[in-house]
Amino acid sequence: MILEAKNLSKSFKNGEKILSVFSDVSLSFDSGDLITIMGPSGAGKSTLLNILGTLDTPDSGSIIINGQDTQGLTPSEMANIRNQVLGFVFQFHHLLPEFNALENVLIPNQIAGEAGNETKGKELLDYIGLADRMGHFPSQLSGGERLRVAVVRALMNEPKLVLADEPTGNLDLGNANRLVDLFKQINDDFGQAFVIATHNPEVAAIGNVQCYLENGSLSFSDKV
Repeated sequence: MILEAKNLSKSFKNGEKILSVFSDVSLSFDSGDLITIMGPSGAGKSTLLNILGTLDTPDSGSIIINGQDTQGLTPSEMANIRNQVLGFVFQFHHLLPEFNALENVLIPNQIAGEAGNETKGKELLDYIGLADRMGHFPSQLSGGERLRVAVVRALMNEPKLVLADEPTGNLDLGNANRLVDLFKQINDDFGQAFVIATHNPEVAAIGNVQCYLENGSLSFSDKV
């Protein structure tokens, strides 16, 4: 088991009012899973993904990653788990504008204290069809190309689970379809586990486990 979330609840306080986002949510992720979480805007999908990725904390419940309960870990220990076990793809690519595509994808290696593995970075950029764009800066890439570079960056440390938050939200239909196809291809070719939060039914449909978050609860479909 890569990650197991047990009985997660999260709320926010606004003045005297308390807004419950979700309660008693449990789910787990294993190698090869491609899990999608769908729901309307404001349902708490991004909040749930941030908690699963240890970027936020729940009010109650536990997150176990690689058999280790994350409660009580130091910030440095949490950062190490994120760097070595988890990969992140956000709606906004968050590429560094002063670095070219290859330099951007090497950053996770360098955060881990290693020299950037240029050979691997080039192989992955070639795999996603950007071999001729690796020397280009983000401003010279299309939106779809920038997101694909962000996917490669998320894969550089061979994470066990990649969390993608509305990755197609800012893309046109053609680039969105290409990105979805890429997730499926990586999942098929390498058994890479993904969890993708989306409000798009076509994106949600690629999951071998499909979840729906609404009114504070998470429901599941059967595996397909």
